[in-house]
Amino acid sequence: MYVAVKGGVAAIESSWRLLETQRRGDTTIAALSVAQIRAQLSLAVDRVMSEGSLYDPELAALAIKQASGDLMEAIFLLRAYRTTLPRLGYALPLDTARIDLVRRISAAFKEVPGGQLLGPTYDYTQRLLDFALLAEGSPNDTPPVATAAQLGAGRPADADPGDAPATVPRINELLAREGLLETPDPDEDASIGDLTREPLMFPAARELRLQALARGDEGWLLGMGYSTQRGYASSHPFAGEIRRGFVSVELAPDELDFSIDIGDLEVTECQMINQFNGSRELPPQFTQGYGLAFGGGERKSMAMALVDRALRADELGETHVAPVQDQEFVLSHADNVEASGFVQHLKLPHYVDFQAELELVRKLRERASRERS
Repeated sequence: MYVAVKGGVAAIESSWRLLETQRRGDTTIAALSVAQIRAQLSLAVDRVMSEGSLYDPELAALAIKQASGDLMEAIFLLRAYRTTLPRLGYALPLDTARIDLVRRISAAFKEVPGGQLLGPTYDYTQRLLDFALLAEGSPNDTPPVATAAQLGAGRPADADPGDAPATVPRINELLAREGLLETPDPDEDASIGDLTREPLMFPAARELRLQALARGDEGWLLGMGYSTQRGYASSHPFAGEIRRGFVSVELAPDELDFSIDIGDLEVTECQMINQFNGSRELPPQFTQGYGLAFGGGERKSMAMALVDRALRADELGETHVAPVQDQEFVLSHADNVEASGFVQHLKLPHYVDFQAELELVRKLRERASRERS
């Protein structure tokens, strides 16, 4: 991201002080704490973690506070901090079949093994302002009796947090058993690239595309995914399954011959089911799009799944008919840190460039005036 590195020292220092004053706001009102942001603005925290590529709710909440609620600035702050951290190793792939569910729905099947769990969602709210929230913080507020995770998972407040989550089979596996859903066969011996260590090159393999989409801007992915539903890429998706919950992270140290559980992550996973007419090599069947985001990033994971499926056009032998199927176009513009920097660098001094353009336009106008006369 472009940053200003030169300028009047006194003016810059004054700007910093004004920025801090703006961030703090009315000093007669209690300051908003990082703990409050983490607990009560959890979806904003989740987005900053996803697009900042760092799972740390406390630091994400700190970034939001420091950025005065500007999520893109907070994402930049978190990602910049991430570059200072040492890499201890690579975790094993997450087993999202063993997930401590908070929410799990399917728009493709009514009855599913393991059942559907509505969980916390805005889907069924009336989208009307709740003016009762203006009175929050009064002495009459009743403290909650259970955590959001316990309520969402339908677990009692005194549930043992050490209980292992039950295995919940993926709905896509049911279709795959009948041969109705394509099942990519990954090469387990092939090395997986790391987008955080190597620049993205085109054409990019699917695992690199998914990495780029996972930390891509939610608004960009939402627009691209929306375009597929409006006919650009001829995609007719079904939400096969959306699940949100806590999943274990395991690490296999070189000095041990077994893996160890190092903690839990809250994630939202989306598996889209799309129509596919088949090709010379493949019979008619359903195909998949995949999305994953930290925390409650449901909209982000759904949009990611739509875009992932569109970017598989070459793999499935489909003709490119829309921008969303062009991986270089989609992925090169998905990173909001890069995009924000490139747009905002226009605020920096361009005096010499503009004067050169200005002089050129004056000369062209003079030449055109002479030719007309």
